[in-house]
Amino acid sequence: MRFKGLDLNLLVALDALMTERNLTAAARSINLSQPAMSAALARLRAYFCDELFTTSGRGLVPTPRAEGLAAPTREALAHIQLSIISRDTFNPARSTRCFRIILSDFMTIVFFRRIVDRIAREAPGVRFELLPLGDEPDEPLRRGEVDFLVLPELFLSNAHPKATLFEETLVCVGCCSNRQLPTQLTFDRYMSMGHVAVRFGLTRKPSIEEWFLLEHNLKRRIEVVVQSFSMIPPMLLDTDRIGTMPRRLVEHFEQTMPLRIIQLPLSLPAFTEAVQWPSSHNSDPASIWMREILLQEASRMASPRENNTHL
Repeated sequence: MRFKGLDLNLLVALDALMTERNLTAAARSINLSQPAMSAALARLRAYFCDELFTTSGRGLVPTPRAEGLAAPTREALAHIQLSIISRDTFNPARSTRCFRIILSDFMTIVFFRRIVDRIAREAPGVRFELLPLGDEPDEPLRRGEVDFLVLPELFLSNAHPKATLFEETLVCVGCCSNRQLPTQLTFDRYMSMGHVAVRFGLTRKPSIEEWFLLEHNLKRRIEVVVQSFSMIPPMLLDTDRIGTMPRRLVEHFEQTMPLRIIQLPLSLPAFTEAVQWPSSHNSDPASIWMREILLQEASRMASPRENNTHL
């Protein structure tokens, strides 16, 4: 079928090529022969008057024109899939849908395990692929490669729909054997003690408390940097170091580790965890069902509020 001179089947080929970055793999993914995929690529190049892909070893490197076409193509195909092809009533009990979700270790441990346990009872065929936070987590969402993004609301873009889940607070944590950690922690003591800090992704994005300190041109004494919040507690055991973590995550580790929670001497407000999904999934029955599950489980979690000491 042609639309204004473009064979719409070529969009499926273009999406496969952008996803696989390999001619043979792309052909296999949409059940085409390699010669047929080569012919499709030639027709794409002719239509768009661009090379679209160059060869690098066994892989394909997209040109800027191809990169610009990737997201609109993926969104168009997703819209067709969700709005035209998959209009049957969603039956969770019979579904084998795999939801791909980007979220932090904190939310995996304290929240999403509830979701997994519930879905195992109510929809045993439904599966999950939990993905780590990248440097640009909204990009896979924009391309339709993931179903949900779970992050503090202040880090979410306004380009897609979202919903709040629950509030969380940050607390200071240290080992029970840490004699340098007083019952009430002053700001000066907090800044002077050795810290275990978390930074995310290849670009080492700071966590909320470090972002707050940097905004005020303040620098604490960081002795160890780790990749995730859940790596902080092991680095505190039998040391005089401290860390800053979400309260619920510390309470989880308190069950198996000798940890102490101390109120942060920073004027940090509670932050709100939220879930975001692609605009193209807004009317997808499976996405709607999963969103309802997420919001129901979030409503069952208490929202602790801490009265933080001001700087």
